[in-house]
Amino acid sequence: MSAPNEGSAQFDLRMMQRALQLASRALYRSHPNPRVGCVLVLDGQVLAEGATEEAGRRHAEIVALDEARARGIDPRGATAYVSLEPCAHHGRTPPCADALVAAGVARVVAAVRDPNPLVDGSGLARLRAAGIDCSCGLLENEARAMNLGFFSRIERGRPWVRLKVAASLDGITALPNGSSQWITGAAARVDAHHWRARACAVLTGIGTVRDDDPQLDVRHVASPRQPWCVVVDSRLQLSPTARVMHHARAGRLLVAHALPIAEAQRRAEPLLRLGVQCLALPEDPAKPGKVDLQALMRALAQRQIGELHTEAGARLNASLLTAGVVDELLLYQAPLLLGQGAPIAPFGPLQQLRDALRLSQVQVEALGGDWRWQARLSGG
Repeated sequence: MSAPNEGSAQFDLRMMQRALQLASRALYRSHPNPRVGCVLVLDGQVLAEGATEEAGRRHAEIVALDEARARGIDPRGATAYVSLEPCAHHGRTPPCADALVAAGVARVVAAVRDPNPLVDGSGLARLRAAGIDCSCGLLENEARAMNLGFFSRIERGRPWVRLKVAASLDGITALPNGSSQWITGAAARVDAHHWRARACAVLTGIGTVRDDDPQLDVRHVASPRQPWCVVVDSRLQLSPTARVMHHARAGRLLVAHALPIAEAQRRAEPLLRLGVQCLALPEDPAKPGKVDLQALMRALAQRQIGELHTEAGARLNASLLTAGVVDELLLYQAPLLLGQGAPIAPFGPLQQLRDALRLSQVQVEALGGDWRWQARLSGG
């Protein structure tokens, strides 16, 4: 990976593309930190590379600097291509901006500013104050896409919500008797686990837990961590024998309810003893007794949940969509006609076609004998 025209637009583009490739290595591991990649270049030669490690460990810039030094290379005078503005605050680790200054790099090219109020331009400002040439904005859209949840959590105060559904060609997700395993094939199921693995949390409803008893963990792909499991359970009816309880033993099961304090204390006590974390939320003004889903999203963002993957039943799907909290649809569709059964999301009825929920940026990919539809909800 070398080129004689370092500093040209074409060379910078290639190096930032490489930084984004490196960032993808952190896809499953960096939560709640953003996924970042860094490339150090001097005289057209790549000196070292790095990607963000697990939370509390090294950021991408430090990994690259450490790699250079381990190989006996002095990074002084190098250009650092970073897919996110270097941090300028002390969190779990020291500021990356200070490390780049101390290393004597001459130039920093960042893809996008860090929206974290503790950074938000201060990293670039610190670098410029040290005499380092800085630019920002190269492949900004791609860099934001790499960290949709991180940007959503900080800029909108709620997670990026991806609604996953498996359905037949006529839009049925389960038979009238509740049977749904398996509508789609093995390739689709493995692909769905990749999306689980990259999420900060997987959300479902008590109806799905009761009817299907899912595990909701990552099994079909290698992942260094498991996402949180969030159950919307307005009346705290979760059984201590449900399979999702294995998340409680690992300290990552959150149950959202809308019960009055006294009743919540009584119902929550046996769950709390098993390690469940219970989250009291207001009722939905339009649906008394049900959790206010917008309040849930705000609460999850406060818990540093940025990318939320939902695998729920038809009723909760409909509630999420009508609450306006879904950003993206992930639909696995099998070449089957099932006739009657549970639909994807029975909201409505609508009075006019113009009231339909519009999808954009639609992508379709074949997976074995099935298809994966990926699309944004309007505004997502």
